[in-house]
Amino acid sequence: TDEIMQQEIRPLVAVDIIEQLHRQFAILSGGRGKDGAPIITFPEFAGFSDIPDEDFLNVVTYLTSIPSLEAASIGFIIIIDRRRDKWSAVKASLTRIAGAFPGNLQLVFVLRPSRFIQRAIADIGIKLYRDDFKMKVPIIMLNSVSDLHGYIDKSQLTRELGGTLEYGHSQWIHHRTAIENFAMTVKTTAQMLQTFGTDLAETELPNDVQCTEELLSAHTDHHSKLKDELKLAVKQGATLLTCIREPVTRSANSKLSPDELENVATVERLLAQLDETEKAFDQFWTKHHLKLEQCLQLRHFEHDFREVKLMLDNLMETQAGFADIGDSVTRVEHLLKEQKHLEEKGQEPLEKAQSLAVHGEQLIQNNHYAVDSIRPKCVELRRICDDFTNETKKKYDILGKSLELHKQLDKASQWCEAGIYLLASQAVDKCQSQEGAETALVEIEKFLVTAKEHQLSNPKEFYNQFDMILTPEIKANAQRIVQKLEDVQEMFDKRQVSLKKLAAKQTRPVQPVAPHPESSPKRASPKITRPAAVDNISFQFRARRETQPTHPRGCALPLGGQDAPAPAGLGVHIINELIETERVYVEELQSIIEGYASEMDNPNLLHLIPSALQNKKEILFGNLPEIYEFHNRHVGTGGCSVIFLKEIENCIENPELLARCFLKRKEDLQIYEKYCQNKPRSEALWRQCGDSIFFQECQRKLDHKLSLDAYLLKPVQRITKYQLLLKEMLKCSKNSEGTAELEEALATMLDIIKSVNDSMHQIAITGYEGDVSELGKLLMQGSFNVWTDHKKGHNKVKDLARFKPMQRHLFLYTKMLLFCKKREENTDGHEKTASYSFKNSLKMSTVGITENVKGDNKKFEIWYNGREEVYIIQASSVELKNTWISEIRKVLTGQLEA
Repeated sequence: TDEIMQQEIRPLVAVDIIEQLHRQFAILSGGRGKDGAPIITFPEFAGFSDIPDEDFLNVVTYLTSIPSLEAASIGFIIIIDRRRDKWSAVKASLTRIAGAFPGNLQLVFVLRPSRFIQRAIADIGIKLYRDDFKMKVPIIMLNSVSDLHGYIDKSQLTRELGGTLEYGHSQWIHHRTAIENFAMTVKTTAQMLQTFGTDLAETELPNDVQCTEELLSAHTDHHSKLKDELKLAVKQGATLLTCIREPVTRSANSKLSPDELENVATVERLLAQLDETEKAFDQFWTKHHLKLEQCLQLRHFEHDFREVKLMLDNLMETQAGFADIGDSVTRVEHLLKEQKHLEEKGQEPLEKAQSLAVHGEQLIQNNHYAVDSIRPKCVELRRICDDFTNETKKKYDILGKSLELHKQLDKASQWCEAGIYLLASQAVDKCQSQEGAETALVEIEKFLVTAKEHQLSNPKEFYNQFDMILTPEIKANAQRIVQKLEDVQEMFDKRQVSLKKLAAKQTRPVQPVAPHPESSPKRASPKITRPAAVDNISFQFRARRETQPTHPRGCALPLGGQDAPAPAGLGVHIINELIETERVYVEELQSIIEGYASEMDNPNLLHLIPSALQNKKEILFGNLPEIYEFHNRHVGTGGCSVIFLKEIENCIENPELLARCFLKRKEDLQIYEKYCQNKPRSEALWRQCGDSIFFQECQRKLDHKLSLDAYLLKPVQRITKYQLLLKEMLKCSKNSEGTAELEEALATMLDIIKSVNDSMHQIAITGYEGDVSELGKLLMQGSFNVWTDHKKGHNKVKDLARFKPMQRHLFLYTKMLLFCKKREENTDGHEKTASYSFKNSLKMSTVGITENVKGDNKKFEIWYNGREEVYIIQASSVELKNTWISEIRKVLTGQLEA
């Protein structure tokens, strides 16, 4: 690089004085003196005196700058050829050279004019004017080139001077221009590489994947372009070297002049500099490129870490929300299923975290520059995975103990109920005899043995082992059951004492009298020591001591076997339950809409929504907003009352008005049919996208323990809840005011559920080319065995049809009867889904019916076109057959009346 930069001190290059060089009034032929001094020749040039001083100085200066410093330090030999000129030209040449030659002179040879007079004048002139030339070197006047050969070898002289040196001025200029251009190319290339290297060294590494990829691509492209420039420069130098060496290559006898050899050395030196520069640049680029690639690896790692960390945090947050250990066997089993589901759900993020940690460790092993950033993240990922695994195991252990406890509590409670039933069933009159008393004692002793089978011999000790998982609620329940066990045991002890006394008495005749109930004197309840496991829990246990027999579940059975009248106030209890659950239901609908549906339009969360879910909010949620509005919206201009919830609340004082609420909103409740029709599409979309981070983030914000799909089932469960509560309400309102309306309301809800169920089947019909909405109302649907008997059919088909029924699913509309074939398919490993492939249809305006078929009371016939086509239909029961016949008869009667 230093040698290239030295060229900046040279004032001129060939291209700057190309015109002056082409005039050829001075040349550097490449010849050398005996001591190696460079020879500059001034050939005969007619207009030498007319050359401007600046042009002369530029050319001479340029020529003296070409030889090496070592050759130039010897001194230049000048040959002035004026054989065809006059003395005045010789004088002018010497004067100009003496005054303007910039180099170190050694000798000056002058080939004097060949004409006699001019030669004589020259001899005299040189003697007279030698001192005027102010040259400190000898000026040798020569008469001919032969005299010149005495001083300089012919091989160092051009043919014009009688020598053998090959010299072409145009080629010399071409070589000089090419060498200088190549030197400039090498210099420029080195500067470009140096600038690029500086830029690379000063570049700050980006903080995200995209910018890092863009920077890596830009630097790689720039590097490729510079490498191309280097290749072009090397190719240029190699071509130039070949051109300079061309005479030697062409002829083995040819030799390069010293100046040509210096040209070769110059080009080789430039090529060597270029090679060193390229190697240094490649070495630097390798390090820089590695750092950029490692930076990209780091940004990918950090991006993946953030995603996985968010998934793990949500997972841990969900797990932390599973603090409930259950208050019953059913609840604990449900929690175990939820825990299992969470564990399965966590497998993917855990595997991603473990894989990312392994990848991070590989980066560290590969000497990544950001070890201090990668290693803590790997440690964090493994820690969270271990925490989740350990916490999951802990949850399973606690829930396992909770399940064992509640099973034992249930067994203990059932044992107490059975004991109470046993005591209540022992008739007092039968126990008055010795035999009866002994029999009762044996029954009690056998029953008490079962306490050991249920680990009830020492209940306090048993429950103390679960002290670590006992919540206040469970403690209260355990305390109640322990107290109940003690009370029942006390009852058994007292009964045993009484029976033993009766069995020990001597039998004597007694007058039979009607038994009178004994009235027990009031006494203070004995203090009972509470188990250590359930301290600080106070409650009362009411021991059942009714003389009336008791059902094992603890319900009193009235005499005569009649249904027990509903407890007073049960209707109000049902209304309160309906109101409370309705309020919770409305709140859940609101949370789903605001916490999930609205968030799908949140621009800050769009990047979390999977592509398969884009623009499909209506499919996922169906008409849920419409259902919410029905239950909660205001009506009227004065902001009067909310629709359904408020109307139900108004029934607290008058439970008999509940039925009117449902009858009044009969048409509005049809919105549930639309929701249920969309449910299969919603579930299919959920199975595809349910595990996305978007839903996890929404669930975390809402603090929901259950995922969205559980809440999307709420409307389906709600419509079923209504009919169940109406049934309970009807039970406690028999033969009272409003019973008829309750029955009508219940029938309405059952019709809605049936309509919903029928519509769910209807939307699964495939292959029907018409529009089912044009077939009228769907009245009935169900599966049957069907035989066909067509008069125009082949006998074989007819005979076969008589013995082999077809499985067909029938859809009865007011205008049409459709015959379909039911098909079941597995969808993505989930439960089977049914579809109904259309096979045939009958217009109800052209059919007839035969209600009874000989030989089978579950069969009936539907025939078409004067029994040209007969369909024998077999129901699964007589009741189902009669229901269908009734509906078909209504359709046909309605058509006849119309």
